[in-house]
Amino acid sequence: MNIQQITENKEDNPMADLFELSTQIEQRARKIVEDTKVIDIWKSAGAEINLVGSLKMGLMMKHRDIDFHIYSPSLDTSEDFFTMAKLASNPSVTRIEYINLVNTEENCIEWHAWCRDQDGEIWQLDMIHILKGSFYDGYMEQVSDRILQVMTPEMKRTILRLKYDTPDEEKIAGIEYYQAVIRGCVQTYGDFLQWRKTNPLSGVLQWMP
Repeated sequence: MNIQQITENKEDNPMADLFELSTQIEQRARKIVEDTKVIDIWKSAGAEINLVGSLKMGLMMKHRDIDFHIYSPSLDTSEDFFTMAKLASNPSVTRIEYINLVNTEENCIEWHAWCRDQDGEIWQLDMIHILKGSFYDGYMEQVSDRILQVMTPEMKRTILRLKYDTPDEEKIAGIEYYQAVIRGCVQTYGDFLQWRKTNPLSGVLQWMP
């Protein structure tokens, strides 16, 4: 069953639990991680790789994005291309994108890969290769850990509901939902849209609960 069918079943049964729906999507995401061997590929290059974002926090819903932060004591674009060639050799990988931010305050190389699962759905792997010891070293891991510490079951349900109610074509960063619910006590999608107007996202949102 693909994600569209899963969400359609949720429409047919309004009482179906959002936690269960999120868990089903999370299981599919972890299968992608396993099948692409993305963790092993980066470890074989001597890098430290950490899962961050919605999959780590159990907050996946409709968007098929899987986030990793990767760390090395130095950044070498040629070595990164060699590492990504291993990922590209997987027949499920359909496209790879590269952004060089080494000489910026972010001190990283961004990699985005798109791969197709067994049901034909496309998943996105976001792999941010960060210079160890730089400003963002471990930052998102801390944010994820803090969200998990303070998030109540009701907050989690609200976040999942907001993500579920977001139109499929709308691209919203996960951190916007988390801040709106945890800090802003937002409860409905309408309130969330208003929150975004008064709290616009610009660059990397440096917020931690």
